[in-house]
Amino acid sequence: MKSPLCTGFESTVGMSRRGFLNSFGMGLGGIALGSLLQPGALPGAPTGRGVMGGPHFAPKAKRIIYLFQSGGPSQLDLFDPKPTLIEKHGTELPEAIRRGQRLTAMSGNQASLPLVGSPFKFAPRGQSGVEISDMLPHVSGIADDLCLIRSMHTEAINHGPGVTHMQTGSQFPGRPSIGAWLNYGLGRENDNLPSFVVMVTKGKGGQPLVSRLWGSGFLPSENQGIRFRSGANPVLHLQNPSGIGRDSRRLMLDRLRELHELQLEGNPDAEIESRIAQYEMAFRMQASIPEVTDISGEPEHVLREYGDDVKNPGTFAANCLQARRLAERGVRFIQLYHPGWDQHGGLPGGLRTQARETDQPSAALVRDLKQRGMLDDTLVIWGGEFGRTNYCQGTLGKDNFGRDHHGRCFSLWMAGGGAKGGTVVGRTDDYGYNVVKDGVHVHDFHATLLHLLGIDHERLTFKYQGRYFRLTDVHGHVVRSIVA
Repeated sequence: MKSPLCTGFESTVGMSRRGFLNSFGMGLGGIALGSLLQPGALPGAPTGRGVMGGPHFAPKAKRIIYLFQSGGPSQLDLFDPKPTLIEKHGTELPEAIRRGQRLTAMSGNQASLPLVGSPFKFAPRGQSGVEISDMLPHVSGIADDLCLIRSMHTEAINHGPGVTHMQTGSQFPGRPSIGAWLNYGLGRENDNLPSFVVMVTKGKGGQPLVSRLWGSGFLPSENQGIRFRSGANPVLHLQNPSGIGRDSRRLMLDRLRELHELQLEGNPDAEIESRIAQYEMAFRMQASIPEVTDISGEPEHVLREYGDDVKNPGTFAANCLQARRLAERGVRFIQLYHPGWDQHGGLPGGLRTQARETDQPSAALVRDLKQRGMLDDTLVIWGGEFGRTNYCQGTLGKDNFGRDHHGRCFSLWMAGGGAKGGTVVGRTDDYGYNVVKDGVHVHDFHATLLHLLGIDHERLTFKYQGRYFRLTDVHGHVVRSIVA
């Protein structure tokens, strides 16, 4: 006698669904399913094409590589020179500059807030004359390709809300990430690779980076980012269990198709289709991932451009090269996270370390894309969640100091993908404390990213709990001075 499925339909395979799954090992994570439905079979369900069916208007960029520098890089020591701070080094932060703005608990109770001039030298770079610190000699070499935004600002004052804000448009957890919105709206270009890939530099301390930063929030879970790790198995649980061959897997998937089709007839849940799509992608990735992660065929001169760390999987250099390889194969949003920029103390030494790890690979990625004719339609972004204060946190030493969090102004650069190279957007005051011209809020930043990809940020929405949400919430405008 046939056992009934939980949907109320009778099984066509002579056993319960639970028994079938147990028998074939489906309790193991990441096991692929076959293609169970035609794309778009359920209303509002995600598809390979995306719900938009294509961009709203002609895009300047096809993809984004986001080199996120977690911890808050010091704009005053890298991208925003302030001679006034050098002149007034060691004197108190004027109240007329601070204007009563809140400070973090880490420096808010200090009796003194001494100004700190940067010990690093700035100079005009390239034909554009953009001033960049000598801590970044390689990035200085691509100055004419950079659109340097010196007027970024955010309300966030701590890392968790700050990173979440930059990645989701909200300081509160639960919203979809940038890559999830793009995957939902535009879909994927390569059926054998995910549209949204995440890599985190291995072995780095700093603030925790949690999976919700590349999550799908309330969007169908198919749209979440897939994390690539270093080592022999870049994607967890992707390979078949020991003793299970591809033919056996195919047979199992075919039988599961019958079960899920029956379940969907009685329960047309879009999330079921989303889960099916993830499993199907995992099945195809079993063949595609080894090829994309194998750099043995890369010419030696290309490897040298990225630096000595490029052959060490999981380093920032290796991840930058991997990002280029993924971009070549149609991955739309590639997110790299590099922690370690939170220099509350020991900033001179800590900044040198971070610059040494990131400067050459970042510039090499831009040059590599440009040489391959890909920079025009690939937007590269470099920046963190906020900046650092113009005053010292803790004791100001002769050769040592730290800077606290500062969201009132920070710097970020873009290259390629329709961003106007060799330009500087916005200006901060002489003390590097407040934006005084052409401020770019996080929501404006997101609106501009979407615009470069051919998306009207007000039209890419998702209805959840009775209202329509978007990446920019109810804010944001396109910063035209960024767009070439």
